[in-house]
Amino acid sequence: MQRKEFAAAEGRADSYLFKRLNENVPRVCAKHIFYKRETDGRVIHMRFEIKHEIRGRLRVRVAQGRMSARQADILQYYLTAQPQVTSVKVRERIQEITVCYKGGREDMIALLKAFRYEDADVPESYLQNSGRELNREYWDRLVTKVVLRAGNKLFVPAPVRAGVTALRSVRYIWHGIDTLRKGKIEVPVLDATAIGVSVARGNFDTAGSVMFLLGIGGLLEEWTHKKSVEDLARSMSLNVSRVWLVSGEAEVLVPAAGVRAGDQVRVHVGNVIPFDGTVTDGEAMVNQASLTGESMPVRKAEGATVYAGTVVEEGSITLCVREANGSSKFEKIVTMIEESEKLKSSLESRAEHLADRLVPWTLAGTAAVWLLTRNVTRALSVLMVDFSCALKLAMPISVLSAIREASLYNVTVKGGKYLEAMAEAKTIVFDKTGTLTKAQPKVVDVVPFTDKMGADELLRIAACLEEHFPHSMAKAVVDAARERNLVHEEMHTQVEYIVAHGISTTVEGKRAVIGSYHFVFEDEKCRVEEHFKERFDELPQEYSHLYLAIDNELAAVICIQDPLREEASQVIAALKREGIDKVVMMTGDSERTARAIAAWRAWTSIIPRCCPRIRPVSWSRRRRWAAG
Repeated sequence: MQRKEFAAAEGRADSYLFKRLNENVPRVCAKHIFYKRETDGRVIHMRFEIKHEIRGRLRVRVAQGRMSARQADILQYYLTAQPQVTSVKVRERIQEITVCYKGGREDMIALLKAFRYEDADVPESYLQNSGRELNREYWDRLVTKVVLRAGNKLFVPAPVRAGVTALRSVRYIWHGIDTLRKGKIEVPVLDATAIGVSVARGNFDTAGSVMFLLGIGGLLEEWTHKKSVEDLARSMSLNVSRVWLVSGEAEVLVPAAGVRAGDQVRVHVGNVIPFDGTVTDGEAMVNQASLTGESMPVRKAEGATVYAGTVVEEGSITLCVREANGSSKFEKIVTMIEESEKLKSSLESRAEHLADRLVPWTLAGTAAVWLLTRNVTRALSVLMVDFSCALKLAMPISVLSAIREASLYNVTVKGGKYLEAMAEAKTIVFDKTGTLTKAQPKVVDVVPFTDKMGADELLRIAACLEEHFPHSMAKAVVDAARERNLVHEEMHTQVEYIVAHGISTTVEGKRAVIGSYHFVFEDEKCRVEEHFKERFDELPQEYSHLYLAIDNELAAVICIQDPLREEASQVIAALKREGIDKVVMMTGDSERTARAIAAWRAWTSIIPRCCPRIRPVSWSRRRRWAAG
């Protein structure tokens, strides 16, 4: 297209789409330019050009004066948060975006067209921990070092270069002398020797090269270390930008960073709890799987403690903030990870000591080569090929990289020594709920306690009541009815939901309740017909039970199971192939339930009835369980 045609496109007041197909390329390579304009014709957002595309992937160049790191982070967060986007990479220097997506291409283009920097709601913690500024800073420093090195060799006269090199060498030589003065022969001594001998012989280029490489190595070590730590912190960040602060009778949406200890914060259904605190008002079911691994949500009422990083699945609560930003239990885990390099493994420590112990041998080898050849250049070459620095650099970086890799698979590692301990382990103990199970409850049976209706009709009624509420047990009931093709039209009056207890309503003029044992039998005073009591006593204990009562009489018990993950058997088999002798399952279930699960032959042994309140019980008893 000619320039005048581009100008004509820019002259339009509405969005303009230009498309060019390159017939010489086997894949369709379409270029598009979009202009979003205000009513006055001023270009604001988003103007971009599609440089390349294949199915499910777009590479886009944003046409703006300059993209800052903050803008790149905002764009990255906006696209990552979209459900159809699977991966995003934003390169702010060349102003390009590579996005992989699922679904329709036009939907993806619409997302890009709709983007505005000022409208994107991005948590400040995400922008602070993005790592983009860090990468840019160290990349600039690295490029600067290389450019200065090349420029000095090309444009600076040799005598001036020699003087600068001699001055710079003083720091390295003094460091080596200081190490010797402390009675140590370590890596700084090696560096000082190589640089000092080169300067003494007038070989300033060699001395300069050694110092250049040492500087590059130190910069890369520092960069890698900081990047690994920030990546860990970012992967565990809550990314909560705003919270509802209770002010008198009103709720005000405020930045999370402005909340202090003692403030009252309201958390509604579906939201992440942003701070550790105590519930002062309301009642909710809270999913604590991120901290405890529990698959079932836990009831939290006034006076209960809640933790940052957990999620309100039902109800809403007001909490008194106990600890503000940086002090919650979740953020303490992040801090622990950031300091994980302090927990060094014995292998890391041995590598560091080995590097230092190699120094005398390297110096002895240098002296031996000089005595045999009387050639200083050959003697210096021994110093140049020393790998002590590589040992000291490689081990901690390898451990940090392993910890970061584990975090990508939702595994938190406190430090290198725990990785080493894991490699030596012969017994592994698994928590059942949420680890070995899917944390997705499923209906396995409906046991009727009435002669008037069958199991399907009772399940239909239960699904009709439960479909109004989002908790996991309700979802299991609704899903079971859908799988059996049970259509459940509205057959009840207004539904009253009591958080953490159950549901009550009226069905065909009769009061119906569904919920926990406590709610149905103790609160609602429902009863079991005499001739069904034996069936009630024989309910399978390995399942969770949901009770449905109509007109104050038990009508059905819905048996719900949290099924084991299909891949669990493969994982356990793989662990045993890797040398794990015993695989133990720890569960809060009763011994009867635990034994039923243990019938699955992959287990060496089980530890039942394990819950916080019985942990003081003698561990010797649990060791006997683990020993089988």
